[in-house]
Amino acid sequence: MKIGILGATGYVGSRLTTLARESGHEPVPFSRSEKPGHRRVAPSGQLDFSGLDAVVNLAGEPILGLWTREKRQRILQSRVDGTKRIAAHLANGPRVWINASAVGFYGDTGDRLVDESSPAGGGFLADVCREWEAATGSAEEAGVRVVRLRIGFVTGPGGAMRLVRPVFQAGLGGPLGSGRQWMSCIHVDDVAGLVLWSIANSRICGAVNAVLPEPARNIDFTRSLARAVNRPAIFPAPAFVLRTLLGD
Repeated sequence: MKIGILGATGYVGSRLTTLARESGHEPVPFSRSEKPGHRRVAPSGQLDFSGLDAVVNLAGEPILGLWTREKRQRILQSRVDGTKRIAAHLANGPRVWINASAVGFYGDTGDRLVDESSPAGGGFLADVCREWEAATGSAEEAGVRVVRLRIGFVTGPGGAMRLVRPVFQAGLGGPLGSGRQWMSCIHVDDVAGLVLWSIANSRICGAVNAVLPEPARNIDFTRSLARAVNRPAIFPAPAFVLRTLLGD
């Protein structure tokens, strides 16, 4: 298949591009600049999806960093506006669209299990995910098969783990706050594989949770990571510091 990928230079996008090529597909990255083998996103936002069998959207402002008001606005607008732009250009393009979302859709559910049928929660990330997913609606109404991939915390050699691992290797790692919060994780290879699987299986549509079968508490994740790098993990990040950095 010929698969268009927006956000191809990101952590998941890069792995997806490689895996697609290794699997015999032809990945077609999109870029805002002129690059060999890439299709250009025009300054006007125009997108050329001609000849593609599927399109995958992984683009968006990174959520890592200080959540200032401006940062939050970029996180929201980059996802919602970009998704709306794709929906507007799919009329004569591929009939399969895999659009990223996140398990942040569910908000903080405590110890309550949730699945794809559960409603959106509250909080900033839940609000972002709700608007993000809603932006695919017009394409779905036009008959495009849309898969909204609710991605968990992505592990592997890069991404957020590229920042976390050195902290643990220095012996400075520890749980976040109480450490009792649940983490739904997934390896980057599994995210990329799930994208290709979702494209190939015509019965898959709507929300799909891209996570491992079992979640882990943050304190257990912390201990496992500390053991993996053979270091102690005794410095918890105080809750008030996290609130200062991330907001409510």
